[in-house]
Parts: sequence; structure tokens; C-alpha cells
Amino acid sequence: MKVSVRSAKEDEKDILYNLLQLYLHDFSEFSPQETDGRGRFTYPYLDHYWQDPQRFPFIIYVERNIAGFALVRTEDDPDTGEPITEMTEFFILRMFRNRGIGNKAAVKLWNSFQGKWRVQVLNKNKRAYPFWQHVISRYTNDAFEEKSDDRIVFLFG
Repeated sequence: MKVSVRSAKEDEKDILYNLLQLYLHDFSEFSPQETDGRGRFTYPYLDHYWQDPQRFPFIIYVERNIAGFALVRTEDDPDTGEPITEMTEFFILRMFRNRGIGNKAAVKLWNSFQGKWRVQVLNKNKRAYPFWQHVISRYTNDAFEEKSDDRIVFLFG
């Protein structure tokens, strides 16, 4: 099963928008999400991924099938002032979960952006935490830092 991750072109924004609806629906279990007058979830930053050179939209594929998406951004870490790359949003469609696809996609993204990474998980998101802890632990050979307050923050790289 071939997993690929590729940059989303601006004319593919509707694909990410559609996937974001599923993601935000799932996410609403942990954090209240606003909907517009048509019942669609809102995500105010989507356009920024084609306007801001520090933001990167990706579509995840299994063979030729769309399996999910990732939104990545780079910034200066507010704690250290050093550059850091963050997995801001990451989503795998349910039909592709628990098959190693998320793991492969995350590794491909981490290998594409050298340097320090940050992945944040809400404490309430009990399914995401073991996924990220396992994938990051395996990727870094347990060389990562984990902080916790209202969310769990993984730092590595």
C-alpha cells in the first residue's frame, strides 16, 4: 500500500475544505466548533495556506485515493526564538485509520522539513495522544520532549 503526501495546489482548496468538514466534525467531540448559517464548520485559516509562505497544505493519498490531509506551518518558537515547524492539523479518513497510513504520512512530512518540530494534542483527545506518542517515539528513537497543560506538546528534532 503506497502512501504519498503532496502539496495541495490552490485549485485543490475545495478538497481540503471538504476534508476539513470531516475533521472539524470529529474534533467537535473535544472542542466546540462553530458552524456557519449553512451548517458548515468554519476554519478561518484555510486561505492563509496559499497566501502565507510559512504555511503548507498537503493532501495524503493511498495509491490514488485521497486518505487525508495535513496543514503545516513554520514559525519562530515563542519560547526559544528558534525556528520550529508545527503540524497544525492532521487528519486521516476513518476508512484508512489503524493501517499505518498516518504513521507513514507523518514521517514523510517530518523528513520534508528539517529541524525542530512541534505536535500538539488536546488532553481530551484520548485517541490522538497514543497515536502521536507512538509515532514520534518510533521516529525519534525516544528522543523527544513531552510537555502538558491544557494540551500535550511533543517537541523533537
